[in-house]
Amino acid sequence: MPRNALLLLSRLLLAALLVPSGFQALANISGTTDYFAGLGLPLPMLAAWGTGLFELIAGLLILVGFQTRIAALLLAAFCIAAGFIGHYGQGADDATLAFLHQQMLMKDIAIAGGFLALAMAGAGAWAIDGRSFGIGADAT
Repeated sequence: MPRNALLLLSRLLLAALLVPSGFQALANISGTTDYFAGLGLPLPMLAAWGTGLFELIAGLLILVGFQTRIAALLLAAFCIAAGFIGHYGQGADDATLAFLHQQMLMKDIAIAGGFLALAMAGAGAWAIDGRSFGIGADAT
């Protein structure tokens, strides 16, 4: 499969995780806030709004391939932080729940790897970054 097609597919698959997650977080802001409060985060309402907006906006940037390298680096850091905040050491009283959280942590780490690869490769030609007329043009 050609490079640009694979980069487009990568962006579509990564955005398919983030955009719906951002929408869900914002559509159920009270539930998202309760989740963050349960994790012991300070200012859980601010964390809920910030996370929802970040996932939505950064996911859309990845989808269309605009400022892809920057967005991908930020998302890699976000995935690592979210994985450790949300899953590390969770469910210790229940072996099944602990296993689930461990798997989710590893999933977040793997997704961060995908974002780092995308940051290195760029968005490809089939993206806004791939066009020669925009800021952050990426000749990959």
